[in-house]
Amino acid sequence: MEREVRRFMAVWTQTLLAPIVTAGLFLMIFTIAVGSSRGEVMGVSFLHFLAPGILMMTVIQNSFANVSSSITSAKVQGNIVDTLMPPLSAGELLVGYLAGGIARGVIVSVAISLVLFPTIGLGVANPVMALVWVVLGGAFLGALGIVAGIFAQKFDQIAAITNFIVTPLSFLSGTFYSLETMPPVLATISHANPVFYLIDGLRSAVLGVSDSSPWLGFLVVALSTAAVGSLAWWMFRTGFRLKA
Repeated sequence: MEREVRRFMAVWTQTLLAPIVTAGLFLMIFTIAVGSSRGEVMGVSFLHFLAPGILMMTVIQNSFANVSSSITSAKVQGNIVDTLMPPLSAGELLVGYLAGGIARGVIVSVAISLVLFPTIGLGVANPVMALVWVVLGGAFLGALGIVAGIFAQKFDQIAAITNFIVTPLSFLSGTFYSLETMPPVLATISHANPVFYLIDGLRSAVLGVSDSSPWLGFLVVALSTAAVGSLAWWMFRTGFRLKA
């Protein structure tokens, strides 16, 4: 974990400052484009409705990028052997990479909450549950980042996974809209997306409103994380695409 944290802290302007600026730009653009004309969503202002979704979207994208880029870089540069040679079990490798991804996600979320939330006059209804959801989001996308990093043979493949899997999961998960406004078929499909429950759960912790039961969301995300984490553990255990 320490190595992973040192790695992203060494370039903090890219890994920590840039996500804060990006989240701020999202909020500013939606405020200018939509303004007060959008009205309330689920009983809160549209800007306040957006903020938790943008925060979680930023968290999961950074957690995924941190882990996947670390593993892919080590493979491309040929120094993945330095990670595999020490007497570390597959579980220890899994926890180490996950901890790095979660740490980056938590730091980004705290920074956004401290910098942007006061700017738009938004507080956090349940800070403890908000932290739980951020950690869950970092764990789920961190595990997915491990799988993607091990599977990918070059950076182009990681970019493809980000563009065609991670980004659609983030954007089509209720980040910018409530499922109440969607056709029943699309709403049903969205309920099969674990990222929807992450965003909805964080929105519940921040605003006290949600599209679905937070407990159901917690169960879905926990099971999804366990499933992807188990696959990542198996990849470390067998050396899939890691050992010659």
